[in-house]
Amino acid sequence: MKTLNKMLLAGLLCCATFVATAQPPQHEGRPDAVSGATTPAERPDSQPQHGCMMPGVPVDFQSVKICFAPQMGAFIAVDSVECAVHIVKWDGDQLDTTASYKTDDTHKRHDLKNILRPVSVGMMGPYVVVLASAVNDSAYVALLDGDLNVKARRDFRSPMYAMHMAPGNMFVVGRNPYGYDINIIPMKCPGDLESFANSDMLTHHYRVAKQAEKIKQSDPVGIGLTAVAVGVVFLALVCIALLISGSGKLIANAEEKNKNKASKSKESKSGIKPVSKGSSSEDEIVAAIGTAIFLFNEELHDEEETVITIQKVEREWTPWNAKFYNMNQYFNNRR
Repeated sequence: MKTLNKMLLAGLLCCATFVATAQPPQHEGRPDAVSGATTPAERPDSQPQHGCMMPGVPVDFQSVKICFAPQMGAFIAVDSVECAVHIVKWDGDQLDTTASYKTDDTHKRHDLKNILRPVSVGMMGPYVVVLASAVNDSAYVALLDGDLNVKARRDFRSPMYAMHMAPGNMFVVGRNPYGYDINIIPMKCPGDLESFANSDMLTHHYRVAKQAEKIKQSDPVGIGLTAVAVGVVFLALVCIALLISGSGKLIANAEEKNKNKASKSKESKSGIKPVSKGSSSEDEIVAAIGTAIFLFNEELHDEEETVITIQKVEREWTPWNAKFYNMNQYFNNRR
């Protein structure tokens, strides 16, 4: 048994060493965590033919819930509960809503994942920019005037969550089932409705590798995965065997302790020490104890005559089961 345990332990150590030393292959030109991402030639910073140059400063794509428009002297706020965008201005000492725009016009819809909720707002020239997106698979960005009337709109086929306005371009980013989407809308100048509505939008799909694809890249044949699976099974079996053997020993020790405690308590109550199993007088002691018990039981009862008396008791007749007391006379009189 000890030799078998040593062999199992050595096998598990070999499997762990093999898995630890197996490293995923490094691919030049792209990070390990990305599979199918856009190559450097396809990225937005190398698209001079479309005029889509990324800004030279770091861009942090965040959804803006409220912003201040100096040319309008008002705040533009997002209301996610009512699916609306409000223009709020100062009216004396308090703020008042002067205009509102609903991002989803469907009244009392119950498909919550398809509701186009406002995600981000901003300003581009004289227009208010609103980004609205659903949880499922659609979104749009719209340019609104000062009264929040739609002047131009671009739709997307995947949910979006942030946008950025740069000189000559508008960047809208979101997620798809496989990774990320980066949409670039070229514009001649900020607030150009014609280029915003009719220019060719450039979309980049950034695909993130799944865990199964990463394992396939690092272990194409599947030797490492098989070794890990077999090692885990053997380790589980060893743990179960150890638990069973250990629990059996613990139960046996507990029973032995209980027996010792019971014998010590009987000895302390009776004052008689137990006779060892190898004693020759054990049979005599047992016979004496049995004789004493028999004689004690015989003295408890008086001697009685073994005579049985049987008396016959006559009972009077009662009409409780008489047939002529039945209620249905038809069955009694028929022949």
